[in-house]
Amino acid sequence: MKPKRYIVWSKDRIDLRDPWQKKWYIKQVLINGRTEDIALLKWKEIEHILPELDLPPDIKNLWEDYFNVKRKIKSKK
Repeated sequence: MKPKRYIVWSKDRIDLRDPWQKKWYIKQVLINGRTEDIALLKWKEIEHILPELDLPPDIKNLWEDYFNVKRKIKSKK
């Protein structure tokens, strides 16, 4: 895939079939992406790899809080 320049400026192409590149791309989207870019990601995949991602603390905390609240709401149903 050809990434948007405001998300990734160091590579012209990313192979999302490669697990390392996919994880790296998701990290870049979470850090540099816009709302519409983040909306295209698979939420379950973000939740699954979040502990492995080296994100800035404020971004990591935001996503951890989001998934924790989502789990609490789901468990109350």
